[in-house]
Amino acid sequence: MKKLALTMAAVLTLSMGLTACGGDTNSASTATPNEPSANAKQLAVQIGPDPETIDPALCTTIDAGNMIIHAFEALNTIGEDGSIVPGQAESFTVSEDGLVYTFILRDGLKWSDGSALTSEDFVYSWKRAVSPDTAAPYGNLYDVIAGYDEAAAGDAEALGVKAVDAKTLEVTLSAPCVYFDQLVAFSAFSPVQKATIEANGDSWATQAETYISNGAFNISEWVPGEYLLMSKNTNYWNAEAINLDTLKFVLMEDANASLSAYESGEIMLVKDIPSAEVQALSEREDYYLNPILGSYYISLNLEKEPFQNADVRKALSLAIDREFVANTVMQGTYTAAGNLVGPGLLDNGAGTSFNDVSKEMNGGTEYVDTTNFDANLAEAKELLTKAGFPNGEGLPVLEYASNDAGYHVPLAEALQQMWAEIGVTLEIQVAEWNVFSANRRSGDFMVGRNGWVCDYNDPSSLLKIFMSDDGNNDGNYASEEFDAAMDKAAASQTNPEEYFQSLHDAEKILLDDHGMIPIAYYNDFYLQSEKLQGTWHSPLGQWHLMYAEIAE
Repeated sequence: MKKLALTMAAVLTLSMGLTACGGDTNSASTATPNEPSANAKQLAVQIGPDPETIDPALCTTIDAGNMIIHAFEALNTIGEDGSIVPGQAESFTVSEDGLVYTFILRDGLKWSDGSALTSEDFVYSWKRAVSPDTAAPYGNLYDVIAGYDEAAAGDAEALGVKAVDAKTLEVTLSAPCVYFDQLVAFSAFSPVQKATIEANGDSWATQAETYISNGAFNISEWVPGEYLLMSKNTNYWNAEAINLDTLKFVLMEDANASLSAYESGEIMLVKDIPSAEVQALSEREDYYLNPILGSYYISLNLEKEPFQNADVRKALSLAIDREFVANTVMQGTYTAAGNLVGPGLLDNGAGTSFNDVSKEMNGGTEYVDTTNFDANLAEAKELLTKAGFPNGEGLPVLEYASNDAGYHVPLAEALQQMWAEIGVTLEIQVAEWNVFSANRRSGDFMVGRNGWVCDYNDPSSLLKIFMSDDGNNDGNYASEEFDAAMDKAAASQTNPEEYFQSLHDAEKILLDDHGMIPIAYYNDFYLQSEKLQGTWHSPLGQWHLMYAEIAE
């Protein structure tokens, strides 16, 4: 998920090219034990399976993130045109030096249980997200705030955020951050209710009755493996604009079952559709293919052999025919990637492309020339020999972890064949989504499919997850040189030329190290009923269903 340095209106409306999510083999019932009245306005959609977590501070997956944005609202939100829109804060100001942001909350804000929501709730929530006790994977997104290092070490009071009064939140940054207004629109910066967390501990976000929220909807029922039902939050400040009475996320893991539910009219939007059906479905009026800001890549657990050998990592990368993967295995729904940062993410100046500049710096091609596979394969064989594993001799069997959704398993099977060409044996291990994602985060894997959708339009959103202390650095990549380049970028945001050059330097270091293996640039493809109106899908991979209307 995550991941700008320019105005959102100009940025997110460009053509763009996250964490992919999906499911396994269980179908789900769409019947609820307490159906709303026949006159209720109900919407049912399929965006993903059982979420690993829907705690805003802990969530790192795009499917759960889509659920969270309907239950929680941060200080700012993002509009249909990509612009920053007031959320819980009706306005904010920035000091002349760019270091102090003052947010003014709306009058009369409430939690879904009717209790008052104040600036103190944001102070508590942000300190909780940074606390080592929480161990939030997104904790270091707060590193732009003064006192972060001390707070992350256990001194929560050091974080530069304070409640001036019930409606005024003051945030002091350690250095100017030109995308901070976008950062506080991200769900990880949402407030959570102190009382319910203190009363219920980590389980607060696992059951409907304790999931107190502040957004357009609140959870009224949750049956794991079947559905998560949200009802209109009558205490939401903009409740009058919410047309739906209920919003049901059907938690299906079987793409065939999801498609059947869509075709029968049980759901009106389906994200996970069978890969075998994509070509036929792509001819339909209700099929959508939208570029998003994200990349599909492979994580190698760099704490395990043989991945501590850079030549082995590079050989595995070069032995992948990315054009075949994108155009045949993925049926043209994704775009072959030779870099990590793909199209749509801007560089220095409006209308510029970070990816295009990267290619210019590399002589006109991406780091891996995806159009010259024969030469790449020959080099891969030479590299394995150089590493002491001619024709793969002496290498252990590699275990590839994945969940079963979309193109994940077909890709794994393609890798199995491609790596066999250099003598590498690959075994595929498939698990349900919530198990797979938890194992990957904990380092309980050898090779794993991975991906990231940006949380804001800036290359740092994608590159930052490879810093050695980042909670989303699943492959345990660690490079002092890379970290230094990212730190330099963070400290030079008032100098765009130096800022973006530092990010280019960081990406090159990561690619030179083969700290991960880029595969493809994301697009979201899905079916949506023409009767479903008033919604939008953003380049951040989010479906905004809050203001949905269902036509007769």
